[in-house]
Amino acid sequence: MSSKRQTTMAKLQRERRVEEKRTLKREKKQAAAAARKAGELPEGFGDELPEGVGDELSEGVGDEPTEGADEQSEEISATLDRE
Repeated sequence: MSSKRQTTMAKLQRERRVEEKRTLKREKKQAAAAARKAGELPEGFGDELPEGVGDELSEGVGDEPTEGADEQSEEISATLDRE
């Protein structure tokens, strides 16, 4: 009969950090959705973009991912694994 291996503290800490990031992201999305629903824009929205640029960006929503999307997800995964 094999015994169960205990989860290491490092793994527990990684999982906790990932869950915290997911929670923060979920809260940000909910706040932005509530602001859009109320007709307001979130703080800092549009500060970086010149006037009219958002119109062109919204047309690409729902298109297939760009070539670099896989590379970015691999970099993010590698970063999370290191932490």
